[in-house]
Amino acid sequence: MNPILEAQSSHRSIRQYIDKPIDVNLLHKLIECAQGAASSSFIQSYSLIQVNNKNTREKIATLAGGQKWIESAAEFLVICADLRRVEYACLKQNLGALEGNTEHFIAATVDAALMAQNLMLGAESVELGAVFIGGIRNDPKLVSELLQLPDQVYPVFGLCLGWPDAQPEVKPRFPVDVILHQDVYDSSRSESDVDNYDDQIQNYYTQRGENQKTSNWSEQTANAVQKKKREHMLAFLQARGFLNR
Repeated sequence: MNPILEAQSSHRSIRQYIDKPIDVNLLHKLIECAQGAASSSFIQSYSLIQVNNKNTREKIATLAGGQKWIESAAEFLVICADLRRVEYACLKQNLGALEGNTEHFIAATVDAALMAQNLMLGAESVELGAVFIGGIRNDPKLVSELLQLPDQVYPVFGLCLGWPDAQPEVKPRFPVDVILHQDVYDSSRSESDVDNYDDQIQNYYTQRGENQKTSNWSEQTANAVQKKKREHMLAFLQARGFLNR
């Protein structure tokens, strides 16, 4: 495989880091390259907050569920969907302020995610480790206050970057023929696909080198989805100017 395919297939979340900084020029280059990601209508509706303040990192780590790697990572970035510049462009062109359209929310969130994935891939290509932090949405209001985010900007997720102090094994993903459908969605195989994958993941967890456990994909997924509903998100997003139409 070429280096890009190798990097994509060998991704693993890194939560342990050695005490070594990331050169500022390297970080800026990684961000610059990440900006090469596709952007809906080229609106580039994202911003990153580089969180250097130790107290702020500690507060975010706590509200994210005690994720201490937020504090120990060389860099912690908060990836934001950002329509503030877009709204100014609309006003500048006498087309009116944004009205909280769902389409604009989707475009901004997808833009932010595509850029962030590019950033992670670039970081891994130079042997940095990384992990996304969705736990910042446990209390997005407090995160927004800590980072002084204005209206039309919301924190989508965090990103820890650092030099790895561990190399966990790669988790097996769904087989391609599970997620790739031909012409139409094939619902008939959903249950058997999940059952087979549960067996594969359970086998992986019981045989991996560290942190062995008895679990499977269904158990983890059901707990993640049903116990992390974050029902405060709709009101929070609407208060910031999103999802009002």
